Order: sequence, then structure tokens, then C-alpha cells
Amino acid sequence: MHDWQYSERARNLTSSAIREILKVTERPDVISFAGGLPSPATFPVAEMRAAADRVLTESPQAALQYSATEGFAPLREWVAKRYSRDGLTVAPENVLITTGSQQGLDLIGKIFIDEGSRVLVEAPSYLGALQSFSLFAPKYVPVPTDDHGLLPEALTPELVAGARFLYAMPNFQNPTGRRLPMARREALAAIAKRDGLAIIEDDPYGELDYEGQRLPSLMSLAPEHVLYMGSFSKVLAPGLRLGFIIGPKTVIAKLVQAKQAADLHTPSLTQRIAYEVVKDGFLDTHIPSIRTLYAAQAQAMLASLKKHMPADATWTTPAGGMFIWLTLPTGIDTMQLLEKAIAQNVAFVPGAPFYVGTPQSNTLRLSFVTVPPEKIEIGVARLGALIADALTRRAA
Repeated sequence: MHDWQYSERARNLTSSAIREILKVTERPDVISFAGGLPSPATFPVAEMRAAADRVLTESPQAALQYSATEGFAPLREWVAKRYSRDGLTVAPENVLITTGSQQGLDLIGKIFIDEGSRVLVEAPSYLGALQSFSLFAPKYVPVPTDDHGLLPEALTPELVAGARFLYAMPNFQNPTGRRLPMARREALAAIAKRDGLAIIEDDPYGELDYEGQRLPSLMSLAPEHVLYMGSFSKVLAPGLRLGFIIGPKTVIAKLVQAKQAADLHTPSLTQRIAYEVVKDGFLDTHIPSIRTLYAAQAQAMLASLKKHMPADATWTTPAGGMFIWLTLPTGIDTMQLLEKAIAQNVAFVPGAPFYVGTPQSNTLRLSFVTVPPEKIEIGVARLGALIADALTRRAA
């Protein structure tokens, strides 16, 4: 048998904690609050089918051929027009279409991170970003957060000095569900301008505000200092694998070079199908229906938590997105709790993997959007009983 000699980078690779948990949740008897998956009920199947038929009827050769690395020009124009708001003008040249947001994270890591580069991240932060950036061996610097998200005052000139960028998720953050208030957005933009701090603004959930009360992006407040990442996964379908990056033309050009080496271009077919679906304002009626569904699911889980959780447990109350973040009393290890929960056919994601510094092992993430309300009640009740039992054992 040949002894394959892996690179040091490959030897340092680890599997995502969430992906490993999801293998267990594929069992039909498991009530899974683990995956951050959009509800299949929101997928516009009929519109996709009709759009695919039009694309393959009207422009089949172009749809099945190689195309430009930057992306399908009409789709880039659509993105540019949609995000030209809050005083910001976006040109198509400011837009790169990516193969999902995850590719965007990979490309950003490639062009900005050298081994040992300082990268600022929220504590906790999105696990998929940490996993992607870790390939390039940065030195992570955690930035403190509270119930309203990242604390701008923690970004002192000393902390910011020499950092390649701050990675932040201002809207309904994964994993906590928190949204950064307007005053903090303005403070972050001021710090970026004052200290020359680059910010990666990852915004897959921004459209999922239950009340439809959108806040201005960091990009609109400090456009020369922000790379904005968006996705079609949460508003159309993740199977399309379509995301985008908006930023200064010089940075987009460098990202294009990295993408050429990665995959030449995002699939022509899916780009054209997505454009065909969204071009005439479909999202203006589709997104409100997603918001309504997710708001009802969130309320069902919040009501169940209030009913079944011990008094010592606390949780976030999201105004949008897909997640609720639980904090249990110190001393409860949610990794150990997960084993007992899976034995009871309930799954969640322990909080520890979302931290780059000292993890808060008494935290966990719950996703509510794919579980019907009656099963949310059952799952939360089981989880509450397990937590109460753990607290009793700890006190004994």
C-alpha cells in the first residue's frame, strides 16, 4: 500500500463538528436542532423548474459552456443594483459571484492570510469561517461580545494594529442570533476609518429579519474598508451553491485571480437559473413568506424554552435568522450533554467549537427552522429534562 505524504496543511485539517453531528441526525427518529439548514418548505421548486426550462430552451449552449470568472454579467448587475442603497453605489465591477459563501471565505483566506497573520474574530464566531481560515494558519484574536453582539470599544488601536481583518457577522449572527445595533455599526465604521481596519462583513441572514426592519450594512458606512459577503442559500436554495462578494475593485480583481486557480468560475447553469428566478422581483414576495415561517418557528421554540428550561438557563431572543444561543450554568459541559441528548434522540451543536480562545463549554446552539412546532416542544422538553438532571447531579 502506498504511503501518501500529506502536506502539513492537510495534516492539520479537522472535520467540522457540525458535519459530524449531522451524520447522526439523518436518522428519522432524531429531532435535530443541530444543522443551520434552511427549511425545504421555502425552496421555490416550481419557479426553479420553470427557470431551468427557460434557460435550457433559450440559451442552452451558453448555460452549459465555460464562462467568465467574475460571474454571469446580468446576475452581477442585479446584485449591484440591489445593494446600491443607504447612500452606497455598487457597480457590477464591485461584484464577484462565488460558489457559495464558503468559497468566498476560502478566497479571502488565500489573498489575506499568511501563516501567523493576526485575524480578529467575534467570540463566539461562525464555525465555517474558522474552519476555512484555519487552513492558512492565522493567529486568531478573539473580540469580546455581549447580548448585543461585538463590543466596538474592545477594538483598541493596539488590538487592531497589524490585523489583516476583522471577520464579523452583524445580522442574526451564527451561532448566537444577535444583531449588531446601529450605534455599534457606526462605531465599527469609525474605527475602520480611523485605524485602517479591514472588515469582512458576512451577511447570509440579513434578509431574514422577522419584522423586515433592515439596518444599514457596515459596507454602506465604510465602503473602502469592508468586503461584504452575501448568499442565495437562505433566500432561494443552498443547493445552487451561489454566493457573492462586494468590495473595492482592486480587491475584487485579486479575488478573481484566486478564483481562477480554484474553479475557473461558478457554474454557468445555476447562475443563469438563479438570475431567471430573481430578475423580475420574485424575492420581494418570496422573502416575506420565509420571514413569516421562521418567526413562527422561533416563537414556538422560545415558548418551549420558557416552559421547559431550568431557571438557571438563559438564551437569546432573536429578531431574525435561524438560531437561538443557550447559556447554561458554569460547570455544565454541553459536549457531554450532547451524548446524552442523542441517546434521547435530540441533537444540538455544543458551543465550544465556535470559540478560538478559551471556549465557553456551557453554551449550545439551537436551530429551529426545519423542525415543526410540535416536535420543537418534544425536543426542548427532553433537552430541559437532561439539563435539569445535569444540574441536580452537579449539586449532589
